[in-house]
Amino acid sequence: MTITERLLPILSRPIEAADRRRATLLYLDWIGCATAGSAEPVGQKLNRSFGEQSGPCTRLGGAPHHAMSGHVQMAAFHNGCLGNVLEMDDVDRKAVLHAAPTVIPAALAALEHAGADFQAFLDAIIIGYEVTLRIGRAVGAGHYAFWHNTATCGPFGAAAAVCHILQNTDIVAALGLAGTQSAGLWQTRHEPESDAKQVHAGHAAQVGVMSAMMSAQGIKGPRKILEGEQGFFKAMCPGANPEDVLRDPDGNWLIHETSIKPYPACRHSHAAIDAALSAAPLVLHKDGIILIETYDDALKFCDRSEPSAGRAAKFSLQHVVAYALQYGVAPDLSDFAETSLSSTKKLRRKIILKSTDEFNHAYPAHYGAAVTVGGKRYVAKDALGDPEHALSNQAVFEKAIRLFRHAGQNREHAVSFITTALGEGFENRLGIKL
Repeated sequence: MTITERLLPILSRPIEAADRRRATLLYLDWIGCATAGSAEPVGQKLNRSFGEQSGPCTRLGGAPHHAMSGHVQMAAFHNGCLGNVLEMDDVDRKAVLHAAPTVIPAALAALEHAGADFQAFLDAIIIGYEVTLRIGRAVGAGHYAFWHNTATCGPFGAAAAVCHILQNTDIVAALGLAGTQSAGLWQTRHEPESDAKQVHAGHAAQVGVMSAMMSAQGIKGPRKILEGEQGFFKAMCPGANPEDVLRDPDGNWLIHETSIKPYPACRHSHAAIDAALSAAPLVLHKDGIILIETYDDALKFCDRSEPSAGRAAKFSLQHVVAYALQYGVAPDLSDFAETSLSSTKKLRRKIILKSTDEFNHAYPAHYGAAVTVGGKRYVAKDALGDPEHALSNQAVFEKAIRLFRHAGQNREHAVSFITTALGEGFENRLGIKL
């Protein structure tokens, strides 16, 4: 049997109410992220790129309080691009990827296309996350060095999610079709003007939908897409073992191990923000060098002492830590503009970055950092929003409201939209106060 065939029993484990509540919470988080992303310049450019279309599926965006329509593939692509725009979508530390902007848009488009029920949608999210995260956790550092894991592993999970909703599919064929279309290179992170990181997610969601729908018509993909002699792992994952996809087959659903981001910056910077917030009262009356210690990948992605405004600033350890030290709060959505960069410039120039064994050995199971300021060292072994330091359901809801407001929508409209998406009584299921 192939690895994708051996994966099927793992995807057939019982799904409990707690698993569906977790899927509902992550859907809520994605709705906020994608809605806010739709109001950003790149979201508006997407609207103009493809315009109004007929179809049964929802495309977030357009004018305030307005959603556009589209066919199933376009809806998956369009919504997939939106969820990662503001860098606030959920993340799995071990897989080093964002599952939400690939799996959820694909499942949502399939739900609307097929007229499935909401429970099937939630179960599809759980299954889609499982496939994406299992493959993402197996690909290894050699893959992540060049390939954007969200983009390359996302098509597999998106395809699995859609197969669950459509039912009359060949999931092994669909995974083969999805894997052979896997793509997404990290060159985009070297060019702040590039929007390819968001396009990666949209492409992955769309590929998942297409692969599942083609498999339903009997179109076959390579069944050894993962372990084959010219397959995904051989071609793109140096030193990695495809058998690792099947680890811990009887464990809990991996959807419970994802992290929800409280800050609109690269996740690699969040532990440093948390450490800086502990040190913040000292910086106002202490001079000298500020030392940030963390792991290699955090420096690879977020060493920007003089970032440009916008996206590049969200990938600057120096800016986010200087902001937290200077103001005693984490940077919010509006704190990556030129005025904020100007305000942290003096403090940024005092910051030195260092990679240490302490944090490299713990990574990627833990995204840790330390900030030393005023002679005192402050450590965050895990970031706020990780399972060890989880956000409350209420905090996730308030984050979504904040994202709706960023998109120009008031709380009343946000609650109405969320209620329509999640169903009446969602607040009772999640223990949230509206």
